[in-house]
Amino acid sequence: MRRILVIAIGIVVLSGTGHAQIVVHDSSVTIRNAITAALREYLLEEQMAQHSQLRRMAQRLSFFTSLTKYSAPDAPRWRRHPGGEHETGTVSSLLQSALDFGDQEGGYLDVVQGVRADTGVLAALPGSARAVIDRQLATIDLADAVNVSTVHDSGRLRYAGRAELSAINALDADVTDGSLEQSATAVLDKISGAELIAARQRQARSALLVALVEQLAVETKRERDTYTSALNMQLMQWAKNTGEAAESFRTGDALQTWRQP
Repeated sequence: MRRILVIAIGIVVLSGTGHAQIVVHDSSVTIRNAITAALREYLLEEQMAQHSQLRRMAQRLSFFTSLTKYSAPDAPRWRRHPGGEHETGTVSSLLQSALDFGDQEGGYLDVVQGVRADTGVLAALPGSARAVIDRQLATIDLADAVNVSTVHDSGRLRYAGRAELSAINALDADVTDGSLEQSATAVLDKISGAELIAARQRQARSALLVALVEQLAVETKRERDTYTSALNMQLMQWAKNTGEAAESFRTGDALQTWRQP
């Protein structure tokens, strides 16, 4: 019994001393905790500011205004060349079809005046005359080739332009869509579609510029042939009348060198 009482007293004493606490103050730990807390608060504020900036950057223009004001309604459409009822199946309708869809049937060559060149007659001509005729025929062939290419390219561009117009209208509807739920990827897809259409249009513009350069080349050759023929005829005339040619040169030189006394 005595032994049990001693054990009970010991338990009571130990339980009483267990509530006692020893206060330990460490200045370095306190400063470190304060610095850590201030740094964490600064990082939190910085992250909140960045998040707010990203949200403002992510806002679409449609959040502030309607995008339909950037749309161009009733865009001009590609016009086809209408043929009369009496022209169905005629030469004119073939050329109109070539201007609308491309010159795959030779519509241009069916409406131009052909050259009636007899090979027998050409073979009987002198060499100099034959050379002149061959150059003139080459000019006509060159003009026909360039015109066929130009008409064909014009028809293909006109035909492709109608399909391109549908793509532009679809892109117009997507770009002016004011939905705020579209992601940045959707916006980038729209930009990619616009760049693709622009690349097609640049290609078409280049084709038209090439056709224009070819037409200018044909006109330049024809003009040069005309000047050359006129000069050759003048040289032949001077060769037959050397005295008149010399006198004309002296007269021209006198006019150039004359001065008021």
